Amino acid sequence: MSNFSYVREGDEYVLKIASRGREVLANPLSNFGTAFSHEQRAALGVNGLLPPNVMTMALQLKRVYAQYQGQPDDLAKYVYLNTMQDRNETLFFRLLSEHIEEMLPIVYTPTIGRAIETYSQWYHRPRGVFLSIERPEEMESSLSAMDLAPEDVDLVVVTDSEGILGIGDQGVGGVAITVGKLNVYTAAAGIHPSRALPVVLDVGTDNLDLLNDETYLGYRHARVRGQRYDDFVDRFVQTVTRLYPNAMIHWEDFGADNAHKILQRYRDEICTFNDDIQGTAAVVVAAILSAVRRSGLPLSQQRIVVHGAGTAGVGIAELLVEQMVSQGMDPAEAHQLFWGLGSRGLLREGIKVRDFQEPFMRSSEELAGWTLDVEGRYELADVVRNVKPTILIGTSAQAGSFNEKIVRDMAAHCERPIIMPLSNPTSKSEALPADLLAWTDGKALIATGSPFEPVVHQGVRHEIAQANNALVFPGLGLGVAACRASRVTDGMIAASATAVAKMVNSNAPGASLLPSMDKLRAVSARVAMAVAIAAQIEGVAGRKLDNPVQDIHEQMWTPDYPRIEAV
Repeated sequence: MSNFSYVREGDEYVLKIASRGREVLANPLSNFGTAFSHEQRAALGVNGLLPPNVMTMALQLKRVYAQYQGQPDDLAKYVYLNTMQDRNETLFFRLLSEHIEEMLPIVYTPTIGRAIETYSQWYHRPRGVFLSIERPEEMESSLSAMDLAPEDVDLVVVTDSEGILGIGDQGVGGVAITVGKLNVYTAAAGIHPSRALPVVLDVGTDNLDLLNDETYLGYRHARVRGQRYDDFVDRFVQTVTRLYPNAMIHWEDFGADNAHKILQRYRDEICTFNDDIQGTAAVVVAAILSAVRRSGLPLSQQRIVVHGAGTAGVGIAELLVEQMVSQGMDPAEAHQLFWGLGSRGLLREGIKVRDFQEPFMRSSEELAGWTLDVEGRYELADVVRNVKPTILIGTSAQAGSFNEKIVRDMAAHCERPIIMPLSNPTSKSEALPADLLAWTDGKALIATGSPFEPVVHQGVRHEIAQANNALVFPGLGLGVAACRASRVTDGMIAASATAVAKMVNSNAPGASLLPSMDKLRAVSARVAMAVAIAAQIEGVAGRKLDNPVQDIHEQMWTPDYPRIEAV
């Protein structure tokens, strides 16, 4: 028997502990710190290992929040919370849940990007499972070392760290993004922390700074690609699905080519989800649906330019096409409403594109007669001038690329321009909301990738919607776990986007296009219910929810100290 287990009995969690003394305090899920009662201290053998006064969780929260506020900068706050999680996980999640809007930018984007870049410097305790391509034979034993039964895992979040946020290849330090992702799953959707695994696939790194850093914790060699990489990923998939047959595999921050290849390879075989492709698409589509409703121009009449038609950009376009088709449009007709730009400018005949970009290529015939700044080059300014878009989406990581000339050109042909500079972190945003409002006389409908403060323009306070994937992926994971879905279908992704969009019902001037981040638990519950219902309709649900509202509510863990049973 394990020395420690969380079990649900009726409507409460019970913590069964065979450990005693210091072992109890060393496990962050069994350590309640000063909140242990005198009776619990005696039963668990921790008398004398804690100060004598018993504190309530409320008093503990008051103390740790004051300590958090006393940290000198955001990175210090991240490290403080990380250390706290390693000490008392229940208290950590209660603090995060009660201050979710304030702390989400710390435990997730944008601060986590800075933390990942310096992972090998501040590393102090391992969290997650490290799997190396140099030791594939150890994969099963490494995962099994977490001591979790097959039915105990709902989620496995995995990265190979090639495309971390907007900062690229970060090697083994990418494990921090999987931990951050799972923290949001728990705080937003109540996925119990003991039911989720963060995993990093160490396949090397092409980051020369890391390769020449003597403190770097991963294997020092160039990133492995090709068949050996594919075989390693396949071994991972087969091992995880055998060990944890009910778990959804969440792929995070893979490079563009591998992200699409892996998703296409496995999406029809296992329960799998790519947040950078599907999660980003869902939350951006939710914002677009809200904006379209506010603009008065139906989706079928929009002209959409995607600047940065890579993993995220094409994912957004594909989900929007699906929305259009569901409203009665022909797929080919829907594709004609999109113009995507990559590293070589407009996706078009005659240039090299990736497989997943091909459906959005434009023919030479339709570009004939375009007015260009430089003959033969089709850059963003050229596309905006000739297309006269109504929606401009930025996933390019090119700071300032939505400049005044481009935005004013767009606004001259559009009553309510929908503009979404989505690149993270803030330093890579295509434009600042204050500038967009100034250049469009306050008419722009805006969603951003990073959090921005409200902007007052001509007396109107504009709440800037953050198209944060946290509005979608926690609820999707919760819905999948609740109904034991065997697959994540396009219909389930679309249902999540629609559920988020429906939570925005204000048309007041300056109102946000998306729900506030402080409503994440309510948003996640609604998304979970929509996803579970869609799974049942599409025939991929393994468990029928007789009462979806109650079933989803009961599935969501609240971070309270559980009843203790010393065994």
